[in-house]
Amino acid sequence: MTKVKVGIIGTGNISGIYLKNGSVYQSYEVVACADLDVERAKAKAAEYGIRGCSVEELLADPDIELVINLTIPAAHADVCLQALEAGKHVYVEKPLAVTREQGRAVLELAERQGLRVGCAPDTFLGGGIQTCIELIEEGAIGTPVAATGFMMSRGHEHWHPDPAFYYKVGGGPMFDMGPYYITALVAMLGPIRRVTGSARITSPQRTITSEPKRGQTIDVEVPTHVAGVLDFACGPIATLITSFDITAGTQLPNLEIYGTKGTLRVPDPNTFGGPVLIKRLGEKEFSELPLTHGYSGNSRGAGVADMADAIRSGRTHRASGELAFHVLEAMHGFHDASAEGKHYEMTSTCAKPAPLAADAKL
Repeated sequence: MTKVKVGIIGTGNISGIYLKNGSVYQSYEVVACADLDVERAKAKAAEYGIRGCSVEELLADPDIELVINLTIPAAHADVCLQALEAGKHVYVEKPLAVTREQGRAVLELAERQGLRVGCAPDTFLGGGIQTCIELIEEGAIGTPVAATGFMMSRGHEHWHPDPAFYYKVGGGPMFDMGPYYITALVAMLGPIRRVTGSARITSPQRTITSEPKRGQTIDVEVPTHVAGVLDFACGPIATLITSFDITAGTQLPNLEIYGTKGTLRVPDPNTFGGPVLIKRLGEKEFSELPLTHGYSGNSRGAGVADMADAIRSGRTHRASGELAFHVLEAMHGFHDASAEGKHYEMTSTCAKPAPLAADAKL
C-alpha cells in the first residue's frame, strides 16, 4: 500500500508528538509542516527532516492528500474548510469546531467534495480503551447500566506556556478535555440521546504562573466547572464532571462503567494505555487485567493512521467527523441545558466506532 502523504498546519505545543509519531505508522508519512509563522514552521520541520513552508504552499502541494490541522480551536473550522476546498482530506485536533454551525459546515463541504474528515481524540484506539470495549462486548460486566467520569484539575495556567486560549470560546474544561471522555463513552456505549447539566465561571480572571508569561492575567469567557448527565440511546446514564477549579486535588477515578454483573474502571481517556481494572459481582476487590490490544504508549496519530488506511481501502475510518460532531453537540448541550434549565435533545447521532482487531497494525 502506498503511504498517504500528510502535511501538518500549526506547529504549536502539540505538533511535536504528531511529528514524532508520523514516522512510525505504516499507512502515512508526514512530508511538510506549515504555520502562520513560517520561520517557526521551518524550524520545527528541520527537527524532523521534513519541509517547512507557508500554509498556502502546503495547501497547493498536489502530493499532499491529507492535512492534520493543529491550529487553536478558534481556527479549526476555517483551516478545515481551506484544506477541503484545496481537495485535501483533513484530520483536526479536538474539538471539531467552536460552534455546531461551523462543525456542520465542515462535514457538509467534505461530503460535497467527496473527502473525509477525521478528528481527535484518537486515544480510544489505544490498548486501554480497546480492552474495555472488548470486555463490555463479551459481557464481562453484564449489561451496562451507568457510568461516571471525572476530569478534575487546577487549570492550564499553571503549566502551559501560552494558556489563554483555554479560557476563551472553544476552550474551558469541557471543550478541552470533554472530548476525551465523551468520545471514550461513545466508543464503549454508543451514541447519546440527550444531555443536561450545570455550568459556572468560578473566577472571572486567571493569573498565569507558568513561563514565559508569568503574572499576566486571562479574562475567562467560558465555564470552568461543568457537571453533566448523558442519556445514551441504548439505555445507560452517565455523569460527567469537567473542571479547572479543583485546587487541592481529588481521588476520584477518571471513568467507570457499571454493569449488572460488575464494574469496569477505565483508564484515563487522555492516554492510550492502562490500567484496566474490574470488580465482578461477588468479588471483594478490583483486579487488574492485561491489555488485549496494542498502541498503549503515546500513540497520537493513530486516528490519522486508521484514516489513511481507510482512504486506501475504502472502509469507514473510526475517529470520524460524524463522531466528533456528535461529541461537539453534546458539549454545547451541557452549556445550553445549564443556561435554559432543561434537557437538551441531541439532533445528531453517529455509528459506534468499530473495534480494532487485537493484532491491528496501523
